[in-house]
Order: sequence, then structure tokens, then C-alpha cells
Amino acid sequence: MTNPMIRVGVDIGGTFTDVALAHPEGLSTCKVLTNYSQPEQAILDGISIAADKAGIALGRIGQVIHGTTLVTNALIERRGARLAFITTEGFRDVIEMRSENRFEQYDLNLSLPKPLVPREDRFTLSERMGPEGEVLLPLAAAEVDAMVQRVLEGGYEAVAIGLMHAYANDAHERQIAEALRAAAPELSISLSSVISPQMRELPRFNTVIANAYVQPQVADYLGRLVHRLGEAGVTAPVFMLHSGGGLISVEVAAEQPVRLLESGPAGGAIFAADFARGHKLDSVLSFDMGGTTAKICLIEDGAPKTANTFEVARTYRFKKGSGMTVSTPVVEMVEIGAGGGSIASIDALGRIQVGPRSAGSEPGPACYGKGGQEPTVTDANLLLGRLDPENFAGGAIPLSVAASETSVATRLAENLGMSASDAAFGVTEMVDENMANAARVHTVENGRDIEHFTMIGFGGGAPLHACRLAEKLGIAELIIPPGAGVGSAIGFLKAPFSYEATRGLFQRLDAFDAAGVNAALAELEEEATAFVAAGAEAAETTTRLTAFMRYAGQGWEIPVVLPYKTFADGDKDEILTAFETAYRTLFGRVIEGLGIEITNWSLVVASVLPETPPVARHACGAGVTARRKRQFYDAALRQTVEAREVDRAEMAAGCAVDGPAIIVENETTTIVTSGYRCVGQGDGSLRLIRKGDIA
Repeated sequence: MTNPMIRVGVDIGGTFTDVALAHPEGLSTCKVLTNYSQPEQAILDGISIAADKAGIALGRIGQVIHGTTLVTNALIERRGARLAFITTEGFRDVIEMRSENRFEQYDLNLSLPKPLVPREDRFTLSERMGPEGEVLLPLAAAEVDAMVQRVLEGGYEAVAIGLMHAYANDAHERQIAEALRAAAPELSISLSSVISPQMRELPRFNTVIANAYVQPQVADYLGRLVHRLGEAGVTAPVFMLHSGGGLISVEVAAEQPVRLLESGPAGGAIFAADFARGHKLDSVLSFDMGGTTAKICLIEDGAPKTANTFEVARTYRFKKGSGMTVSTPVVEMVEIGAGGGSIASIDALGRIQVGPRSAGSEPGPACYGKGGQEPTVTDANLLLGRLDPENFAGGAIPLSVAASETSVATRLAENLGMSASDAAFGVTEMVDENMANAARVHTVENGRDIEHFTMIGFGGGAPLHACRLAEKLGIAELIIPPGAGVGSAIGFLKAPFSYEATRGLFQRLDAFDAAGVNAALAELEEEATAFVAAGAEAAETTTRLTAFMRYAGQGWEIPVVLPYKTFADGDKDEILTAFETAYRTLFGRVIEGLGIEITNWSLVVASVLPETPPVARHACGAGVTARRKRQFYDAALRQTVEAREVDRAEMAAGCAVDGPAIIVENETTTIVTSGYRCVGQGDGSLRLIRKGDIA
């Protein structure tokens, strides 16, 4: 019989699949290599291992929460359905024209990424809705029938429908969808008025296309997963973590897979936010480094920063503007190709470069002994003494120092005329500098001073690199939570059931129509509440309202949080004050004399989570006994240092060790450089404090 107190979170990453099983006696975790051909197999293997550790039968598991990179990978690798796109006549090439932004101004050979739908598969209809929802040109039934026949003859697996101003009136989109479903019930159909009912045709078209492109594949995968779990004896309901940081049912995820774009990284942000609240930290930099990528996110006032647009599948050195902008609720973060499996190479100028290519889990870094030949960040860390070859992943994956040395020497060191250890140092410095640059840019873009932030590091790779990254960024304090190696999976268990409903409703603030806004918000609340009730029917919920606003003439909006209530026409002053406060916070000033516009509305309904208990924090304490001495290369000192190796279990609250030190556990290793002290905290976290800042 299932037990609702037994819940499992599963995160499929590019290299490892992480599992966290919460039960009344505690938490059981494990990492297994990701299975690319059958990702659900790694989930089953990981759950079985974690359940065996906890002594729990699979049939007792009461809930499975899953996050995956399947959607992102399918878009990046262009492995999706054969797709047709139907739009309004005259707008066939919107997705190819893009925003006309040259994201690399001085590259004379710049090539723009190709759209997901080739031009010959993009079809148009003679119809037109106006921005107020008025019918400007009716949709002829005969033209719809001809379009249906064209789609059937084309042998398409999926259809995306995105008509002009469908966010204001979806009648024409639904008319086309009904005709297609009547003729081909098995066809996957996505409507922009359902997937992204917001202003701006480019991100709206991109979003509905991305959803339709991956929908058959995701639906098939989720169906297989639920079936295989049932065969293994796990009959519990399966929920997915969406990009905005909440849980949705597997059925909703299968219909709207574009909401899963950043589901794994969002779990990590939730994990970090929970510890930020416990430690009463208002300004936190979440640093999540796994086997393939590193993710950096701002956590302020105990919550991750969110956005309603996201750029996926960047094709030009991860440069902003080179990807596909989609409109879907997402935890806002910067993601770069910097992970343990990131491959190091020499560029045309003779410089060491790291990523974005990754060795993943197949074949993996050279030291895994699974056929990998190219040097990776993990190989470099092994050569620098930061990893124990006999105790990697708790001893489950023995590492070959000889294989790492051969790979680094032949692919890097010999070509650069240096030793393998110097080349390994170059690899780690390059990846650390790449991550530091990403963090600097992200905080500056949000108007923040990074030196005043506390870093929370997690993922298999972050504890290895967090101290060096903090040194580069001037950060005085960082925290490595318990279970850091599987942080995203644990974050899934801390996520609320939530759904964000959005609607495009353009208004000038000086002509604010309270009745129109209230009617739209009532529809959004009904939509969001229904989705949350499907997973947490009896739960207490909270509602958050955001208006996206701008000065007249500006190209983009900023999010403005407003109280959720029944608005009156006289509330214009309250909305104006909220907008100016948000604008001043972001840009340092407001602009006098310009009109203000509201473009989109967002309403989030979420289940209420229990409050995070406050943590007893320690800045110093009694020393711990090292189990042995080891050496590692301290990058700040540019020399190899002798370090004490300490078991993570020994770092109880108030126990301390000065760097250089190495703190080991099954899922990861924490490197404490010479400039930091590590102190155990009341919640099992490790608090690393710069020695000059210890009171």
C-alpha cells in the first residue's frame, strides 16, 4: 500500500540521473549514469537503489516527481516531430526573420539559426483578427477544408497553429483545430492561444512551434515511464516540475511539454531558495554545476527570480540572441556549457577552451574508462588531486588517473609545450573564469552587486569549484547544503503544486479598464486553480499577480507584482506607484512625462508550503579529526598544498576545519581552499567563510 509520506524526486541530467527518496526516517539518495537510449531505465535503476538503501518496498512509494532535459535536448539537437505550421497570410516568415537583431555585430560570416519548421512546411490562411479581438477577415470553411487536406497529404506528425492576435480571440485557431481533429484524431495539435496567449507574434509562434515539435516525443516518453514504473511496482502518481518551479500532472506535461524546458535547473533553484530562507539570506547566488552545464540564478527574499520568456538552443557560443525565444514561465537563470564532462580543446589561436561540447555519460570523461578519449574538466580535477580515484560516486565509478593523464597530455599539453598538470590547471581556470563571467553578467543585467551575495553551491561539480569561483567573484561566504550532489532532485520534493496562467491584454494606464482586467483575471484564476487542484485538490493555495508594464515607446516590459484583488478604475495610482518602484529598483531612476502601458498579465496559483525552520548558524567551532592527508592544487596560490581530508559526516554543527581541506561524501567532494574556513551548520550545511571576514 502506498504511503503519501514516501516521495521520490528524479532529475535526468546530461551525465547523471539523480534520485532523492524522502521517507519518515530520512532521505536516501543516489546517482546513476544517464541512459540516453532509454532514460526511463536510469530512473528505475536509481529508484531501486535508493529504495534498497532505505529498506522500502517500491509499492510503498506515494509520489514520483520528475524533471528532465528531454525537451531542451530535443530542441538543441533538432530531434522532433515532422511539423507543419499554420499562420495568417503575410506572416509565414516571421520565425525566419526573427527580431532582425545581429547578435554578433562584427562577425561577417554570421549565420542565423534555422527555424524548426522549413519554409515549405509553413502554410497560411486568409483570415485576420484585430488586437481587440474583432474579426477583420472571416475564416472561410472551404479554405480550412483545403488546408486540412494539405496537412493530411503531407504526412505530418504534429501541427502548430499560430494566428495573428489569437491571444485576443481564439475562434479561428479553434476552428482549424476542430477540423484537423475530425479528419485525423491521432494528430498532435498545439494552439498558440492555449500554449502562449500573449502579445508579440515571434515568441508566441516560437512557443507553439516548440511545443508541437516535441509533444509526440515527450508524450511517448512519459507514457513509457508511467508504464515501466507500474511494471516495477511503483503505482504512485507521477508529477513533473515545470520551468517556473512548480508541479504539474504528467497529463498536463504531455499536452504542454514546452513548460518543461528548464524543469531540472528549476528544481535546483528551489533547493537553493529553501536554504536561503532557512539561513535568512536575502541575496543569494545559486550555483548549480553538474556533468554537462552550470546554472546560475539569483535568489532574493527567499525566492528565485522568474521571467515569462526564455531563450533556448543558443547556437553561437551561448550568446544571447542566437537562440529561440519562447514565452513560458521560467526560473530566470544563465546556463553555460561548463560541467564535469565539458570537453577541453585548443582553439585556432592556441588557447585552451572548455565546452560547450560534453562527453556526457556515454562515453564520459577519459577517466571513466568507457571509451572517452577527449580531456574533460573531471579529468583535470583528477590530475590536480581534487578527486579521489578510489572513492568517486561512493566508489561506484573507479577513475583511471593514467587515462586522464594520457588524454590531457596528448590532446592539450604536448601541443602547448607544457606539462599535463599545467594543462589541467589551465582547464580548471578556464572553466572557473567562464562561470565567473556568466555570474558577473547575470548580476549586472539585474542591477546587483555580486560581492554582497552569498553563494549556495550544489550539483556534483559545484562543491569542487565553488571556493575558486567565490575567490574570483569576491564573495566572502558560501554554503554547501547537505545532499548537494543531488540538489535538483531534492528541490523537486520541496516544490509546490503551481500553475501560471498568462494573457495578453494591452491597455494604457491612463485609460485603465478595471472591468476588462477583472474579467480576464477571473478566467486566469479559473484556469490556474483547475490545474493545481488536479494535483493538490485539498491544499491551501496562494495567488500571485504580475503585470508586465513599460513606458510608451519602449520595446520591452518589466514585471510588476500587484496585489490580487478586484480592481477599480481608481486603482491607477496604486499601479503607477508599483511600476515606478519596480522600474527604479531595476534602472535607478524613473522617466517623467511618459505614458505607461500594460501588455500582459500573469497569475500564479500555488499550494502553500510549510515554512522553512530557521537554522542555527556558526562562524567558528571545534576542530575535527582528519582521516588522512591529501594534496591538491590550490589555484589562488598557484601551488600544490597539503590538505586534510574529512568525512562530511564529521562536520556536525559547530565543527570547523580551516582550508586547505577536502570534505568527502558519496555524491560529491567539497574543496576548501587555503583562504576559507569550513564550519558545520545546524541544518547539516557546510558554511565556508573567507578567513579575513571571520568575526
